[in-house]
Parts: sequence; structure tokens; C-alpha cells
Amino acid sequence: MNLIPQILFAIVLAGGVGYFAMNIKKLIRNIKLGKQIDRNDQPSERWKHMTRIALGQQKMVVRPIAGLLHIIVYVGFIIINIEVLEIVIDGLFGTHRIFAFMGGLYDVLIGSFEILAFLVLVSVILFWTRRNVIRLQRFIKPEMKGWPKNDANIILYFEVVLMMLFLTMNGADLQLQQLGADHYVQAGAFPVSQYLLPLFEGLSESTLIIIERAAWWLHIIGILIFLNYLYFSKHLHILLAFPNTWYANLNPKGQFNNLESVTKEVQLMMDPNADPFAAPEAGDDEGEPEKFGASDVLDLNRVQLLNAYTCTECGRCTSECPANQTGKKLSPRKIMMDTRDRLEEVGKNIDANKGEFKEDGKQLLDDYISREELWACTSCNACVEACPVSIDPLSIIMDMRRYLVMEQSAAPAELNNMMSNIENNGAPWPFNQMDRLNWKDE
Repeated sequence: MNLIPQILFAIVLAGGVGYFAMNIKKLIRNIKLGKQIDRNDQPSERWKHMTRIALGQQKMVVRPIAGLLHIIVYVGFIIINIEVLEIVIDGLFGTHRIFAFMGGLYDVLIGSFEILAFLVLVSVILFWTRRNVIRLQRFIKPEMKGWPKNDANIILYFEVVLMMLFLTMNGADLQLQQLGADHYVQAGAFPVSQYLLPLFEGLSESTLIIIERAAWWLHIIGILIFLNYLYFSKHLHILLAFPNTWYANLNPKGQFNNLESVTKEVQLMMDPNADPFAAPEAGDDEGEPEKFGASDVLDLNRVQLLNAYTCTECGRCTSECPANQTGKKLSPRKIMMDTRDRLEEVGKNIDANKGEFKEDGKQLLDDYISREELWACTSCNACVEACPVSIDPLSIIMDMRRYLVMEQSAAPAELNNMMSNIENNGAPWPFNQMDRLNWKDE
């Protein structure tokens, strides 16, 4: 018995899965560079949120055309992977269509796979057309030039090739079944690939076997390449949408978190019995005061970094952003892309310096995200509401604003005037408290 194909398959499979595992380990390491945050409260609500948003695709169908096409690709991706399981078992044990023993159920499965593969092909072609022919406005924003645009197209080409290889493999297999070739058992229903049979007429059995085996090998190798491409692509959301929706902020929109260090100071000021000069109690070593807000990715929390990796670059957030609609520089999508790019840069820095981050003179603020972008935000939460996988660009914007205000006193003049008025007059307006009710005398 010739074991060379099985050994070769095992090597290819181990290499592909091993490289993927290495990149996932790096991904987890990068996310853990962020500050810890407790997002395990309300578990029942989190399960419902994840099921509704990530599994149920609830927010995708808000835009019906894109939503329907995405659901087809999504369902196809999940269900056709059952076929991948069969390919892996066949490759390792030298069998062919190992699940054929299921009889009629197997026919239903293969038939369903083929119909889904065809629908995925149609959907992907329509997605490509929307991006490159119709050129929808949200796909041609400045941040979508270069690699982001190429990445979106590469993944579409990948899916077309994988579906075509799948149907070619099945078509050649069907022809070999009809010829009674050894090893090719009568199994499966082929509602789509049967129309490829005219392409195989007149070919010898040996040629058909070469075509079938070539398509089989290229299909599984293509899937492994696709799997490893995910880490370098916006399509990481295929894997991260589920944890991202689980760890989503379930608080009401517009409710911002308080800085613990500031809260302690306020409580100290409000407590008439507190001694501001008292030494900290044993075990209460506060150490160096924590930075207010965020100027770099290491100042953000882990969920925010997970958000950055999960971003699909679909642009729904930017298309809903009122600041962007009125010509402002702000694009919530760019905020997430910049955060991810900076985090990747920090990760490479750590890799190059044997596990330690060496200061590189760069940061997220100014080097990636400008102050103009941050102050253009109206904090309306439209971007958060629009995101189909519960990403929160606003939280990053607000943390960076906090840094500018509380660490650098670099708020815009209008905001500084308002804060001065609140400090001096107890209100945002430049009127003495004694004069506030003068309007009633007019």
C-alpha cells in the first residue's frame, strides 16, 4: 500500500494548522497587551447578544441586499466545512468519501453543499461588482486605498477559486463514478457539478483521476492557505465576531465609564473625615499614578484591542457618521484600522526585541490618529449602533480625548472656555451665578 500521499497530506495539514496556531497565539498575546477589563457580567444577556448578533446576523440584514449576500456566504462557509472534515479524514487514512455510508443523507449533504457553493459564487461575484464596478461610496473612502482594497478583493478571488475547485472535484468524481472506476464509490448527489460533465466527455479514466486529485489537493491546500491568510486580513472577523460580541459593552449607549483614579480623588474631597496626606494602608500600594486616557494601544483595554482585530472594514460605521457625512476628517472605520495597524507594529517590535517592547518614538496619537479626527466626533454613538459585530470606535476616541484634556490640557479653545465657565460659574455659560435669572425680567 502506497502511504506517500497520506504522509504528504499529514505534513501539509500539520504545517498549515501549526502556522495558524502560531499566529493565533501571537494574536492573543497582542490583545493581552491591553489593560484588563471585566466584561463577564450578565452572562445570559451576553449569550443572547452573541447568538443574535454574531450567529443570527441580526445587524447585517439592516441593509437587505448586503445582508442576504453575506448570510449566503456565511452559511456556505459553515456548512461546506463539513466537506472539509471528510477531506481531512480521507487524506489521513487513504479513504475516498468516507461518509458515503450515510446513504441518502450523504446525497442530501453533497447536494446541499453544491447548491450553497453555487450561491456563494453568485454572491461573491455580486460583492466584487459592488466594490469594483458600482464602487459604493463607503468602499472608496481614503482609508480603503492600497492594501485594504486589495485585501477585500483577494478574499473574494480566494472564495471563487475554492468553490470552483470544489465543483470541479465533484464533477470529475461523478464522471469517474459513471465509468465505474476503482475506488470511486457511487455516492452523492451533484445538482450543480453534473452540468460540468460535458467538459469531461472523451477524457480517459487516468486523465479524469488526475483532474479529480488535482482539484482535491488544490482545494484543501487552498483552504489551509485561506485559514492562514485570515491573520493578515480583515477577515479575522470570521473567528473573532463571536468573542467580540460576547465582550460587547451592554451598558446603555452614551453611558461612559468613570476613571477609578479620578473617582477616588472626588470621594476623598467629599469625605470630611478623610486625610489626604495619610499614608496608604498596608497592601494598598497604589504606586505611580495611572495615565489618564490613552495615547497609545498599550493604554487601551483588551476589548478595545479585540475590537480592532475584529473590524471587517465594511464601512457601515463611517457611512452613518454625521461628522464624516459633513466632510469632516473623522472615519470611525479608520480609527479601528489605525488601532490594529499600530498594535501589529507594537507586536512586531516585541518579536524583534525578544519579548519586550522597546520604545520606538511612535504612538497611536498623532502618528496614526490625528487630533482633528478625535475632536470631529460628536459622540452620537451612530458608529457603535451601525457596527454588525458590536465594535465600539467611540470608546477609543473618548479615551484619547481624555488623554488630551487631562494629561496635556490640549482641548480645543471652545471646550476649555466651557470647562472654565463650569469651574467658575457652575454652568457652561459665561454668566455669573447671580445673573442667571435676569432673562425673566426682560
